[in-house]
Amino acid sequence: MLAREYLREHADEYRTALKNRGATADLDRILELDAERRQTITRVETLKNQRNVSSQEIAALKKNKQDASAQIEAMKRVGDEIKELDARLTGIEERLTALELELPNVPHQSVPIGRDETANRVERTWGEKPKFDFVPKPHWDVGEALGILDFNRGAKVTGARFTFVNGAGARLNRALIDFFLDQNTSRGYSELVPPYIVNADSLRATGQLPKLEQDLFKLTDRDYYLVPTAEVPVTNFHRDETLPAESLPRLYTAYSPCFRSEAGSYGKDTRGIIRQHQFEKVEIVKFVMPDKSWLELERLTADAESLLQALGLHYRVAALSTGDLGFSAAKTYDLEVWLPGQNTYKEISSCSNFVDFQARRANIRYRTADKKSGFVHTLNGSALPIGRTLVAILENFQEADGSVRVPTVLQPFMKGLTRISAP
Repeated sequence: MLAREYLREHADEYRTALKNRGATADLDRILELDAERRQTITRVETLKNQRNVSSQEIAALKKNKQDASAQIEAMKRVGDEIKELDARLTGIEERLTALELELPNVPHQSVPIGRDETANRVERTWGEKPKFDFVPKPHWDVGEALGILDFNRGAKVTGARFTFVNGAGARLNRALIDFFLDQNTSRGYSELVPPYIVNADSLRATGQLPKLEQDLFKLTDRDYYLVPTAEVPVTNFHRDETLPAESLPRLYTAYSPCFRSEAGSYGKDTRGIIRQHQFEKVEIVKFVMPDKSWLELERLTADAESLLQALGLHYRVAALSTGDLGFSAAKTYDLEVWLPGQNTYKEISSCSNFVDFQARRANIRYRTADKKSGFVHTLNGSALPIGRTLVAILENFQEADGSVRVPTVLQPFMKGLTRISAP
């Protein structure tokens, strides 16, 4: 959520931000409601002051045994008007808040301007593309031949975009979770096991509601949703709290299954396990002081990169353009891993700074030792998604005989298994 002062004082600047994002919003109506709200508050405060003065006059008249009926009647009318204005103010606030929740964040000045992903800017690459003396296969062929990915049974049990991961593949899946959590905690992140079902307030706080509701799975009997990412419960860990400034930054990591309808992705990545309705991720989240958040974004991105580097996976880092930027983000770096079986890069992590956008919605504040307070800045990133990392390993570490080498750093988690071979 954006500060109302910002919208009032920088309306033209925000209109430009909306244009750069390719987004629309009824900003004029928001400004009208904001002006009406402030005028109503001023009128209510004037009337309440008038009522206080009248109360003192009435008390004085009664003390002197004088008639105060005219003043009492006038004060009753003032009270009725205050009651009416308070009700009007509640309605204005509800309409204003509903419109404000539809407003996306302001892109940082360093974000490249463009209408879609074609305007994303590659910042750097790491490692080299692996070389093969055979034509590398996509992960769905590799996984099925090894008997570790079963798409047909996943579709039978549930439907499209659900998959069984079997045998050594399941062990590799679990190894990735343990490795990512161990690496993150070694870098100062505290591990959480969050709820995998959240309420609507939590999703509004992080920005999934109301804008992205079509991508969520909702329980039918209550206002609960399956988590689309651990970002939601972990960010809401401190909702409606004021944190001592000296305790910041606070760093958290959490594993969770994730559930998304992928409503806007039909026709994309229909084969394999790149885009599933159910998948798993390890997330990293930061709560930081405002003057540190841009430095912390670089550090958070480096933490996610370190996992790919440890696995020996070639990747590149891209700054997302205004048209490709997520609703809540002020700036995002995508880590895109090389997939030789598909001859392309695929996003494997998004590392974002939301500045105070989520904190305003979640009411997460800081207070300094000298009693100054404000909203914290929140950041988060994938570190890393389990399924997409599994994809990258199958494609990058495949051998001509169809087997797959286990990255060295994962072998201790695999009970010494160094290679996955067909049964």
